[in-house]
Amino acid sequence: MATASFRWILQLHKDVPKAARFYAQGLDFSVNVVTLRWAELQSGPLKLALMQSPSDHVVSEKGYSSLLSFTVTDINTSISKLMELGAELDGSIKFEVHGKVASVRCLDGHVLGLYEPS
Repeated sequence: MATASFRWILQLHKDVPKAARFYAQGLDFSVNVVTLRWAELQSGPLKLALMQSPSDHVVSEKGYSSLLSFTVTDINTSISKLMELGAELDGSIKFEVHGKVASVRCLDGHVLGLYEPS
């Protein structure tokens, strides 16, 4: 009996090498492949594929797209690193019973959720 297995999460980006650098330097992803049109990055078992968006495809500046969520050890450090690479904090850091949560928008407007357990 055949079963489906998860392959990767795919995001469209205007500048694939810049987006790959964003995830590699901002969230410590390993880079498996980077070209002008395609990149594959890895964090543990998670694979993130980045593909150049067609010229007529525009990611809305404040619209909705894929949401990637990451557990981080220090949310303030992660946010600082990501903002230095061009991210924008989307709202404020929230202090929940289970830990800190925040959202940032990456270079092409994709939302990244960050979670630091308490």
